[in-house]
This record gives sequence, structure tokens and C-alpha cells, in this order.
Amino acid sequence: MSSYSRRAFLGAAGGAAFAARSYSQVSGAGNRLRIGVIGCGGMATHHMKTLVPLRESDNFEFAAVCDIYDKRARMAAELTGAKIHKDYRSLLEEKDIDYVLIATPEHWHAQMTIDAAEAGKHIYCEKPMTQTSEQAKKVVAVIQRTGVKMQVGVQGMSDDSYETANKYVKQDALGKVVLAQIDYSRNYAEDFWDYEIDGDARPGENLDWSAWLGPAPRRPFEPERFFRWRHYWDYSSGIASDLFVHRVTRIIKSLDLTFPDRGVATGGKFFFVNSKAEVPDTMNVLLDYPEGLTVQLISSMANDARVEHMLRGHKATLFFTPTGFEIRPQELFEKELKPVVHEKSGGERVDLHHRNLMNAIRHNEPLKCDCRLGYYGVVACEMGTQSLRRQKYMAWDRGRERLRSL
Repeated sequence: MSSYSRRAFLGAAGGAAFAARSYSQVSGAGNRLRIGVIGCGGMATHHMKTLVPLRESDNFEFAAVCDIYDKRARMAAELTGAKIHKDYRSLLEEKDIDYVLIATPEHWHAQMTIDAAEAGKHIYCEKPMTQTSEQAKKVVAVIQRTGVKMQVGVQGMSDDSYETANKYVKQDALGKVVLAQIDYSRNYAEDFWDYEIDGDARPGENLDWSAWLGPAPRRPFEPERFFRWRHYWDYSSGIASDLFVHRVTRIIKSLDLTFPDRGVATGGKFFFVNSKAEVPDTMNVLLDYPEGLTVQLISSMANDARVEHMLRGHKATLFFTPTGFEIRPQELFEKELKPVVHEKSGGERVDLHHRNLMNAIRHNEPLKCDCRLGYYGVVACEMGTQSLRRQKYMAWDRGRERLRSL
């Protein structure tokens, strides 16, 4: 991908990891944190625009930015005042960068996370944590070995509703939970994820297409693939990895779940039939967990009517709301149980999610979405993806930690 050897880089990074980690942890204890941004597209721009006004109050700065499209890198540098790198590995070699924001397409998340951890950098990686469960397993091992902090960008976990709901579940306020249901739907006029295609992008001149492909299959440059990569299996699982990961992580946290036993998915391109997208515009997933309950995930990109987000227990139902949640007793138990209303603190905001990571680096505050929680979310979503693509019932092999078809 670049002129110097990958092996040499990883060797140097591994040899310097302890020193780099020590520097990060000491400098982060109370001093100004320095952030590097890898990938400067729309999601990263949202992060940067949100965080730039907070640089003084939260005592951090953007030290470096990196993108394979020169225009995006330049715009990010103008926004943050940071130095530009063309190769993310040279950014990781900067010893005074404390943590990196990885906001690239999904197919790069695993390798960049592993390289950052080996270089001793703390990590904020956009969701999903990785493209596959096998990659997620490797990431967890590296994070645990290196001891760096890793926040997965399911920023809804900075809303306290889900950890609070878990306390009520553990107190048996719902009785035995048998079903959780949640959705994430949208509606588009012409095509789903129809991001604007920038005519300024010229591979070989201001855009390194080979570097963007990275671990993905070699293909000729297509603007559609670069700007609308969520349409293609090579780089994304569409609804499952971009939307469901937000929702299923909420349920996993609320119910203290880990890996599903088995799952099945249905769906297809039912409305946007002329779209170039390979991924479906409608998808539904059922996941059975060993605790004895089913998690139902619902999505359409052609109708955004909301489905109730709820935990169905034998004694009561917990409804997640825009302001927190409500627990409503079932009629059979109305005399025994009282309704509960929880007003949330926090929210689904990237600034809160970054602040949590900063506090984890400085003060060892628990992370809202660590790599284990990220792993559980990846497995749930990939189970649905593989079921849909293979048209098979999928299962999780707990001993080997891998998916298999039934």
C-alpha cells in the first residue's frame, strides 16, 4: 500500500509498543490528549465538527489526519489544523498521538485497529468493530494483550437507558424476558444510501484506489463503489452492519447477553429493484440466545414507520422511549408491580462517547462500548448476514467461537 515494508512497520510497532503505550498513558493522565483521524469522509467529518469546539474545555487537540482522497484530507486539515498523512501507518508512527479515530469503511476496521493497538495507540473505531466475527475475535485478543483502551462507535451506549434497564432486569422487575424487539428503518426517494458522487475524485491523481481497497478483492475503480460503499458486500453488510449493530448492542447491554445460539434472516431488494446495491433494502433477523429468549431486528429502507423498542417479560414490558424508558406491568401482575418511568441521562452523541474514552485513558473510567461488547454485536449482525446470503439457519460454535450453518 505504501513504499515501505508492512513487515518492517509491524516489527517496529511491536518493538516500540510498550514505550508508546507508556507515553500515551502518562501523557493522558491529566495533560492534553492528541488525536489522529484515519479516514476523513462524512462520518469522520461529523466527529470532527462536533469535537473541534470542545478542544479547550476537554483539553485535547487534533494532531494528524489521514485519507487516501487528497480532497478529504485537505478539508479535514483545514477544519482541525492537523498535519496530513497519506498513509495511516505513518500516522501511527507519531509517538505523541494518544488515540486514533478510525472512521473508514468497514473492511479496513480490523487491520487498522490491530495496527493501532500494536503501535500503543488508544482507539475509537466506528461501528461495526470489524466486518467479520473472526476478525473481531482477533481484535479482542490484541486489545487485551496490549492493554490499550478501545471504544466502539455505537454511541447510543452513552445513553444510560440500557445499563439502567439491565439493573431492572436483574431485579426481576420484568419477570422472565422471552422476547426483545427493536428496529432501525429509513425511507429514501430514489435509492437508499444514495450519497453524492464527487466528480473531483480522480484515481491515480488525487485518490489512491488500491490503498482504499486494501484487504478487499481487487476491482477496477467505480465511483459508485467509493462513494456508496455500503451498497456492496465487499465493504459492508448494509442494514446489518450499519444499522442493526446500533440496535442489537442496546438489547445485548440491557439483557447482559453475549453470543446468540442460532439465528435466521429474511429479506431482499423489494423496492429499490433498479439500485446497483448488492445488499437488501429490507431485512429481518431472529436471534435465539441461550438465556431462553429471542431478539427480533426489523428494518426497511422504503418505510420508516417505527416499531416499538421493547423487552417483553412475563410480568412486565419495558418500552424504550426518546426520553428513556417505561416499565408497564402485565395485567396479570398489576396489583403486584408498579409502573416505572426512567428519564435518561447522556444520549446518542459522539462527543459523550469520545469524552468517555478520554476519561478511560486519563482515569480508567469504564468504557461504554468496549471491544467485548463490540464483538457480541458483530457476531449477532454477521449471523443475520450469513443466514440471508446462504439462505441457511446459522449457529454459533461456542467452543471454537465461529459461525456455522445448520
